[in-house]
Amino acid sequence: MKQIAVGILAHVDSGKTTLSEAMLYKSGTIRSHGRVDHGNAFLDTNEIEREKGITIFSKQAVMSFNDTNLTLLDTPGHIDFSTETERTLGVLDYCILVISGSDGVQSHTQTLWKLLERYSVPTFIFVNKMDISHFQKSEIIADLQKYLSENCIELSDTDSLVLCDENIMDEYLNNGLVSDNAISSAIKKRTLFPCFFGSALKMDGIDEFLKSLDKYTTMPQAINEFGAKVYKISHDTDGKRLTHLKITGGALKSKAVLEITEADGTITSEKVDNIRIYSGEKFTSTDTVSQGTVCAVTGLTKTVAGMGLGFERDTKKPVLEPVLTYKLEILDNTDVHTALTKLRILEQEDPQLRIIWNELLREIHIQLMGEVQIEVLRRVLDERFSMKADFSEGAISYRETIADTVEGVGHFEPLRHYSEVHLILEPGKPGSGVVIRSDCSEDLLDKNWQRLILTHIAEKTHTGVLTNSPITDIKITLASGRAHKKHTEGGDFRQATYRAIRHGLMRAESVLLEPYYSFRLELPTECVGRAMTDLQQMSAEFSAPELKDEMSVIKGTAPVSTMRGYSADITAYTSGKGKLFTALDGYKPCHNTDEVIAETGYNPDSDTDNPAGSVFCAHGAGFTVAWNEVEDYMHLESALKKTEELVADNSHIKEYVSGVINDEELLRIFEKTYGPVKVKSYTAMQKRTSPAPKPAKYAKPKHIYDGPTYLLVDGYNIIFAWDELKKIAEENLDAAREILVNRLCNYRGFTQCNLILVFDAYKVKGGVGSVENINGIDVVYTKEAETADAYIEKVTHELTKKHRVRVATSDGLEQLIILGSGAQRVSASEFFKEVTETENKIRDFIKNMG
Repeated sequence: MKQIAVGILAHVDSGKTTLSEAMLYKSGTIRSHGRVDHGNAFLDTNEIEREKGITIFSKQAVMSFNDTNLTLLDTPGHIDFSTETERTLGVLDYCILVISGSDGVQSHTQTLWKLLERYSVPTFIFVNKMDISHFQKSEIIADLQKYLSENCIELSDTDSLVLCDENIMDEYLNNGLVSDNAISSAIKKRTLFPCFFGSALKMDGIDEFLKSLDKYTTMPQAINEFGAKVYKISHDTDGKRLTHLKITGGALKSKAVLEITEADGTITSEKVDNIRIYSGEKFTSTDTVSQGTVCAVTGLTKTVAGMGLGFERDTKKPVLEPVLTYKLEILDNTDVHTALTKLRILEQEDPQLRIIWNELLREIHIQLMGEVQIEVLRRVLDERFSMKADFSEGAISYRETIADTVEGVGHFEPLRHYSEVHLILEPGKPGSGVVIRSDCSEDLLDKNWQRLILTHIAEKTHTGVLTNSPITDIKITLASGRAHKKHTEGGDFRQATYRAIRHGLMRAESVLLEPYYSFRLELPTECVGRAMTDLQQMSAEFSAPELKDEMSVIKGTAPVSTMRGYSADITAYTSGKGKLFTALDGYKPCHNTDEVIAETGYNPDSDTDNPAGSVFCAHGAGFTVAWNEVEDYMHLESALKKTEELVADNSHIKEYVSGVINDEELLRIFEKTYGPVKVKSYTAMQKRTSPAPKPAKYAKPKHIYDGPTYLLVDGYNIIFAWDELKKIAEENLDAAREILVNRLCNYRGFTQCNLILVFDAYKVKGGVGSVENINGIDVVYTKEAETADAYIEKVTHELTKKHRVRVATSDGLEQLIILGSGAQRVSASEFFKEVTETENKIRDFIKNMG
């Protein structure tokens, strides 16, 4: 029997827990069907959950259906507890995303979808509450395809199914059928997201859904070596610490000794006392658990959520972070240090519950997601620790980043100590956090010292120079450094590294960031004017209202600082008819930077805990050099200046040669399509995204070809299908284009085909189209509002009248159109193999010539 871990996710009030109950009931796991509103749901085991009717803590239930043993992990749907949801994603084989049929895709649904993409979790979609929905299935599918993925489809829709996955298309074209294995494979690869409809409360559609989970899920490949992922820490009613984990390889036995690597690199050994498999509130003890099992173990004290055991690595840093900071107000006689100890226990259970101890003010500050989490925390402190507490009004948790590339230098040389570190600080992509790498030669600095420097960068939350807020979205590269054979100690590089980061931040153009909400506001149409006025005053960005009967929907983004508490205002001025749904949308430039900086009153020059200057040595004594004078004293040359000089010396990058097409017949076709075209020097800058209309049939055409062979290549489709080019394109699209052109020039020269490389410029404003001949291949840039596949379709139709035509693309819809025109399709993967083989033949030929 296959062992599958399935998570269930949803926007709050979509019926997620109700669906869990229905699945447990239909599978025979529970005898009675509980209800959230009755307070007797099997998985709502906490008293607070029963009172509020929402899931707060992730829990598991074990169920069997046909040939599948399912571990169902129910996760919170409320935005305030979404970090608990994210931690669960790392141990899932599959996910069930529940959509409310009466509400469609909501703001938090999109946040969850992004998380599923980040963790690459194959996903089934269940559209619930269809018994009360006023939408048709087709409308909901269109909504899913618009906001989530165009591959969200019903399995009964064969026309759409074949367009989702290349293997499915091949199978359908060859056999006229699509096998269960092909569907399973597409779901596993996340090229297909099957959609099911029903009502969990009415038990409608549950049987079909369970059968599909049984039919289309597969176990991961068996691994003999032990591995496990920790996703949660909790304590049972007796106070025993529980480590919740999933076995990803081998087996785990009771009394086994595990090696645990802590955050600082310390390795300790701990013994597993007991293994429990939970289902709801109850558990069964077992001596051994194998791959695929989700369990809880006692005896481990050093584990944390996200930790990897055995061969598993630690999970990547979570995306979702708390955005509000509150000060703890103790209302009883509990000592502040006792309160801190108790809060540290809760911090272990929820790492995103940030506990900050201010030694100077002797205050406890807590970073949280929102008001509902505050209410729950207040209850937990009272019920678990008999501690009465309240919280002051929350402050916004700001972040800082930089807008330019700078070099930070840190030098630490008091008497008998020595270290110097040069770091390059660059702006990172939004949401990337702090990315650390080394580009330092081992001839310059030993590898062990480099590792130590990278550890020092990562071990601390570094703060910015505007408001002393944590930095984010910055790439830090170790460029160079120096140690002394006799006088350098480990602590020296810690000082130099910290100072180098601070020095770089002082030199850079800093940007203050604040958290934003994406929101969906539903309210009576007569209240739209008031709402739009409010949103403008909040510095919100939003689209035009969408009218739905007597209600209107406004979608957009707004700073958390301005939208907090707005739900109460909406309830008041809409007489309870309006609803506001919000989801965190990451950090963006602050809308009132000057005001926030002035209010904070932070002076980086006076911050003795974070010095930006360096310490040098002269005449047997150390002396401090201010940050703006460090470059005059540093011992190594500037790494950034050296790089800039190297780039300047190699600025003669090869440019494309514009010219007229040599092939008169191709020129005639081009001018027939567009009219007379003057060659322009612009190049297309965006990947094609517009889909073409669906064809009505999928029959294989039969054609007789003569004349020379033409090969048409969909440029951007190939770039983003080949891993190497895709990686380059993410940094520099022009470079990826040039590499593709160069490779295809070699390919054409060897194969002697007529090669036409098409890039679309349908979003290039005012573009009239251009054609270049580069080393024998014709490079076409389409005109504005014209996609590459539209051009290829027209040219293919003309050329196949006289010539054999092949088209290289992995666009499913384009492939069908190609077949209908009588051309031969070549997938991106097949074309990659052809080009690679040709390059190998060229190398062999040159080698033999030598």
